[in-house]
Amino acid sequence: MHVTDRLRALGGVPRLGLAVVPGGLGLAVPGRSWGVPTADPAALLTALEAEFTPRWTWWSAASALGPAGPAGPAGPVQLARCHDLAAVHRVLDGGTREDPGAVWAAARGLPAPPPPSRRPAAAHGTGLLDLDGAADAGTPVLADGTLAPAWADGRVFDTDDPDPAERLERAGRWAALALDVAAAQTARLAALPDRRAEPAGPPLPVQTGYAESAAAALAVELSRTGLPLDRSTAEAIVGAAVGPRPADEAAERLARTARDDLVRRHLGPGGASVDLRNPAHVLTALRGLGFDLPDTRAHRLERLREAHPAVAALLVWRKAERLATTYGYPWLNEHVGADGRLRGAWSAADAAAGRMTAQAGLHNLPAELRPAVAAEPGHVLVRADLGQVEPRVLAAVSGDPGLVAATREEDLYAPVAAALGADRPTAKVAVLAAMYGQTSGAAGEALRRMERAYPRALAYLRAAEEAGRQGRDVRTYGGRLVRISDLAPADPGAATAARGRFARNAVVQGAAAELFKAWAATVRAGLAGTGGRIVLCLHDELLLHVPGPDAHRAAELLRVALQQTATRWASGSGVRFVADVAVVRRWSEAK
Repeated sequence: MHVTDRLRALGGVPRLGLAVVPGGLGLAVPGRSWGVPTADPAALLTALEAEFTPRWTWWSAASALGPAGPAGPAGPVQLARCHDLAAVHRVLDGGTREDPGAVWAAARGLPAPPPPSRRPAAAHGTGLLDLDGAADAGTPVLADGTLAPAWADGRVFDTDDPDPAERLERAGRWAALALDVAAAQTARLAALPDRRAEPAGPPLPVQTGYAESAAAALAVELSRTGLPLDRSTAEAIVGAAVGPRPADEAAERLARTARDDLVRRHLGPGGASVDLRNPAHVLTALRGLGFDLPDTRAHRLERLREAHPAVAALLVWRKAERLATTYGYPWLNEHVGADGRLRGAWSAADAAAGRMTAQAGLHNLPAELRPAVAAEPGHVLVRADLGQVEPRVLAAVSGDPGLVAATREEDLYAPVAAALGADRPTAKVAVLAAMYGQTSGAAGEALRRMERAYPRALAYLRAAEEAGRQGRDVRTYGGRLVRISDLAPADPGAATAARGRFARNAVVQGAAAELFKAWAATVRAGLAGTGGRIVLCLHDELLLHVPGPDAHRAAELLRVALQQTATRWASGSGVRFVADVAVVRRWSEAK
């Protein structure tokens, strides 16, 4: 009987365990598992998704959908709902471990095993004896309840060992184990506090787990799909800053010296010997010009731009240097494919408060290069940026009535300024000081005003800071564990203050990341079956690449998805979340 017929016979498939191995798939429902041979896993998964729309359950998106995972003519397979064990483990237990051994141990209440030390792939399938793997290949769970190392590190699925039929049978068992772990994780999530004012639907931590899982799948899709980049525009921008593409290393050295000389000529006697890449040298040179500076940070130099030609030249040089060394011709060669897509590896959560991160410069792309991020022919970019999201999140998680009222305005800082009896810039400083724990100078005075105007919000932040100072881990509004205990600066005194500041910000930044990923997951689901894709997640900003005729629908999707997400995530809070949405051809056109 074909697997589709078997699933139909069950009358419904709310959850479906999945393991992808060479030659086919492992599938499982509670109490049953199958190994399914297929030369086209993408087609099979697409068919199962269309008919059953299950919540796919896998050990990690990377293992199920990663670089070697199923893909069709339109790119990676998109599966709408999922439970990613690695992603949910990070929510429940924090830290950086996400390997199956650690995930299994946490679900079973066992100590974490040593990190896996899988030998290089070249050592497998070469006829070499693998005695360690042979010892535990027959059973995935050892007598002590731990996961067998050969299963945890994937050796049991190597292409030459076992034979194809046995490999698929093991894949089915692996998918069944994923369902077991998912059930344990869901029970743990459901037992965490639901901190919403009016809980509705599944407990908020359970929803966090689903959103984190969707974000993990999205991270794989972003890595494979890439960001559309107009190479000719990018090369023109780089060339304008650093000169034409050098023919060889000698030409590159000459171009570098020429850029340096544009600054050195303003530094007076001895300027020719100043190493502009050494901050101490630059600071000494500026002091020689009469500038008494503690360091050479950009915000200090910007205030002095008009005071001396050397400062203006240095600021221009820094931008050119960044393009030359980080975002120059070598970067274009390495990360932009022949199809004009900029690709880098994405992660669904950093090791701190849970923000999505990316490599290849995708999260730090200079503003100068934004004109090069351009829609392909027949398409447009639809960009949405959450407005003042962290203060609005603080209002939701703290329930401060005054701050909640301020969120009803398009510009939250206007009512805050009125409440503080201050101008808008001071109000913004006050809110940032509250969230980041700044206590000195103008920030300190602004923070004291915040204490009087919004006592409940400040009490929430102080409680987190005190927990951090004591070295106690904290959980975000949505349930993510943030391990303060992992922070251990060398200076004990500094460590206490640093932990406090980190925890104070993490409970806001982490909650904002949860809201953002829930929003992104809702948008991702809304794009299913269309030609549109999310191509960039930048802290509080989503960038979509969609066919031109779908532009209006995509823009409306972003707005509606935010309303739906806020209704679930901040149910009963009364907090208003806003987003600026724009349809553009180039990223730089969005304001």
